[in-house]
Amino acid sequence: MTTVDAVDGGWYPTSVKKTSLYLDPDVDAALSRIASRRGITKAELIRRALRDVAESEERPRLAAIGVGHGPGDVSADIDKHLRETGFGQ
Repeated sequence: MTTVDAVDGGWYPTSVKKTSLYLDPDVDAALSRIASRRGITKAELIRRALRDVAESEERPRLAAIGVGHGPGDVSADIDKHLRETGFGQ
């Protein structure tokens, strides 16, 4: 993914998803103060906080792994298995 250097000191993908939030006035004021102290925009502060929360969550695992059946050597001997099925003929 290509990135661009942003004015407020962060690095951003060239394509981002825009969203809107409704904030309580006291939360909005607190975010403004924190961002100002850190020398970043309020938007950057919110992006970082949301990224940290998203990265701290465990990603869901596929529940289907190991459920199917078949030969256990398909990846090691793919050509043999493709020949046996007639794939591509």
